[in-house]
Amino acid sequence: MTKSSASDSNDYGGELKHGKPPHPYTQSMNQLLDQDHIKLDQGLSSEEATRRLKQNGPNALVQKKQSKLKRFFKQFNNSIIYILLVAAIATFFLREYSDSIVIGLVVIINALIGYFQESKASEAIEKIKQMLQVSATVVRDGNREDIAAEDLVVGDLVFLEAGDNVPADLRILTADNLKIQESSLTGETDSVLKNDEILTDPKTPLADRLNMAYASTAVTNGSGLGMVTAIGADTEIGKINASMEKVQSKTTPLMREINDLGKYLSYAIVAVAVLLTIFGLITQVYSLSVLMIAVITMVVGSIPEGLPASTSVVLAMGVKKMTKANAIVKTLPAVETLGAVDVINTDKTGTLTKNEMTIDTIITTQGRYAVSGTGYQPVGAITKDGQPVTPGQDEDLDRLLVTGHEANDTRLIETDDKWEINGEPTDGAFLTLYHKVFKKNEPDLIELDKIPFDSDYRYIAKLDEDPDGQRVILVKGSPDKVFAMAEKADPDFDTQAWTQKVSELAQNGERVVALGYQKVEREVHTLTHEVVLAGVHFLGVAGIIDPPREETMVALKEMRDAGVKVKMITGDHPETAAAIAKKLGLDENISAITGAEIDEMSDDKLKDVIQNYNVFARTTPMNKLRIVEAYQANGLVTAMTGDGVNDAPALKKADIGIAMGIKGTDVAKEAADMVLADDNFATLTTAIKEGRHVYDNIKKTIRFLLPTSFAEGLIVLISILLQQDLPLVPTQLLWINMVSAITIQFAFLFEPAEEGIMKRMPRKSNQAFLNKKDVWQIVYVSILIAGLGIGAFKWLTLQGISPVVASTVTLNVIVVGKIFYLFNIRTPKPALSRDIFRNPMAFVIIAVLLVLQAGITYLPFMQTIFSTASLAWNLWLIPVVAGIVVLIVTELDKLWGIHRQKKMIATWNRK
Repeated sequence: MTKSSASDSNDYGGELKHGKPPHPYTQSMNQLLDQDHIKLDQGLSSEEATRRLKQNGPNALVQKKQSKLKRFFKQFNNSIIYILLVAAIATFFLREYSDSIVIGLVVIINALIGYFQESKASEAIEKIKQMLQVSATVVRDGNREDIAAEDLVVGDLVFLEAGDNVPADLRILTADNLKIQESSLTGETDSVLKNDEILTDPKTPLADRLNMAYASTAVTNGSGLGMVTAIGADTEIGKINASMEKVQSKTTPLMREINDLGKYLSYAIVAVAVLLTIFGLITQVYSLSVLMIAVITMVVGSIPEGLPASTSVVLAMGVKKMTKANAIVKTLPAVETLGAVDVINTDKTGTLTKNEMTIDTIITTQGRYAVSGTGYQPVGAITKDGQPVTPGQDEDLDRLLVTGHEANDTRLIETDDKWEINGEPTDGAFLTLYHKVFKKNEPDLIELDKIPFDSDYRYIAKLDEDPDGQRVILVKGSPDKVFAMAEKADPDFDTQAWTQKVSELAQNGERVVALGYQKVEREVHTLTHEVVLAGVHFLGVAGIIDPPREETMVALKEMRDAGVKVKMITGDHPETAAAIAKKLGLDENISAITGAEIDEMSDDKLKDVIQNYNVFARTTPMNKLRIVEAYQANGLVTAMTGDGVNDAPALKKADIGIAMGIKGTDVAKEAADMVLADDNFATLTTAIKEGRHVYDNIKKTIRFLLPTSFAEGLIVLISILLQQDLPLVPTQLLWINMVSAITIQFAFLFEPAEEGIMKRMPRKSNQAFLNKKDVWQIVYVSILIAGLGIGAFKWLTLQGISPVVASTVTLNVIVVGKIFYLFNIRTPKPALSRDIFRNPMAFVIIAVLLVLQAGITYLPFMQTIFSTASLAWNLWLIPVVAGIVVLIVTELDKLWGIHRQKKMIATWNRK
């Protein structure tokens, strides 16, 4: 035997001396066997198989795992965390251990939250690897034996039977009614009938390579023999795995915005700290150690250390709500990403549609009939011109129903009040149609012989006998094939007219099947193609659709109103896909493009034209990935839904990948950021709404957190610049940030969504997290609260009040100012409108905070820890008045903004 190997055989991972070898599907069985000197009855020798296994490795994929330690330390990669770490270390060396411990705990808690969320993330490569771990029946040394699929080598001859998983990529050498379910790779719903015929076009799409079987697919019918042409990483699923390794997951829009915000805040705070240190060293008002503590106090007071934690809590609440709505989110930031989505690329079959083929139109010589009811549940009726049709009114219609039932290889099964099929969806549609009319009564016919459906002749035929001994041939198949049979039986058959009817149905997105029958003599015992092709009496055609989910059409309208563009990706013919898109109401204008056309475009060209299309037909896994990349290149936040192995790279690349929970493969689920537990596209509208709701609440939280944090830092900063005693000590600032601030921020968890949240356009992906108005409000509120705090402290000390009591009042001025500011931030409407009561939990949380403030003010042990003192009742008027001042100023600003907005709208309407 020749010592051929994966490096010198046909398309086995290398090239021949004279250039790249031809594809296996373009070669004959003899060519494949001869070039490797393999005999069909002998297979490889054990010695040659061992040599190839040693040289090329096992039929498996290598997984790259991320260590748990690396995942944990990755959580510290945040500018705010960097500054807090430096502050924790500095306070430790300055022997301010309590401050150091508290700051350190904040950092570690944030890291743990992120770590445990990421621990739930996907390991898609491992799932793919598991899919390859099956056994295989091969021919070696002339013997048939079972081996582990990992031990397969290129050149092995592998037997395939119904129920087997295909263990590697194979060139089919022999096939006996061999059908393989390839939806996980191609997206096609029906099993594919395989053969051993040579394909002449080297560019034949994967879905049309009828003489190939691919790893990770399943044999559903028949048997066959194939020769291994690729193993492990060289298989089609291996190539998908390789492309996934190259795909870099993008940071979510929210995380990009918050990271940018944190980065700029950090730069500003560090710059102020440096300048303040220089000022302190020059003026020498404080000793070095006191100056360092003062600067660190300013930094810790200014840094919104509650930002990561509060953001995570709001996101976690969003995760919980989405889970109840059947949208299972794997990473916290993904909750919000849907709220920012501009484009959703979605699979058609089973996502936009039910994936339950349904006959909705029948045309016979007597006219056109409509069929009600969708799916496989046999509930519905046949009508003509709106009037119910009963058996006996149209003989051809009755025979068509029986023929569709009999010329069939599928079973309709009811399990737990759910109707399912075992077989092909098209056949299932005819079984359901029959039982809609005849209920549980089965045709009184006996099957004598059958010609199974084959793609070569594209029809199925049965020879049946009725109780009277009359034998009849029942045929169901492609219209052109059945029309030819009808012409043989009736020279006056109007093929052109019926072809026009078929075309009209096809343009409406319907798959068309024609039916016919022919009575034969009792002497006919065997059914042959010659007998069938001799002619049949034409019965009519049936239009079959994969019905849209009722809730999907409503969801698509909601998404259009929300400014979200939905793009349909399918393996259908472009005309069929476009017709279905119109039925769904995908967009006002439907424009389709094929995967082959995309392959001809450069990335730049695709980027330029991608937004002109909303239907992508005959697509490959690489097409899907490039579609996602093209939308992202246009600055659009892009989502991708999918269920198959072929969807995994695009799911991973998208800003948010969404897998189907019921019919989705494990690989797709693990590659995605979100799983729809109910496979319901309409669930996405709930998720988008919740994503926008989460974003709004996070933004409210940050708009609340920043000015109150900056106010604390300003108090320290201004005191140092004025060379006076600090109104607040470090422990008091830590109390405000870590207890009162986070406590108040819980109120935003319970804020309901704003009115019209699904009527506004998605926010731009490149916009800053805070707009000019937000920045202006943060600046003046910071100055306002800081001024009120310093003013209160200065006035009280001038009145002879002890610094400890004045400091306690200042502490309460800031906390009460936060409470009143909360009511301004909660809603864009006036704070004292009826919306003030829409979040009852806000009042509960404020009550808890006031109890805590009473504790820090009056409990002796807390007075010792936080350097506070008891206050007389009249001194509480100062914080309350300060809070009212904060609310009045911020509300006047809000009302001015509302007035300006109304004025702009009025001006726009006049134009």
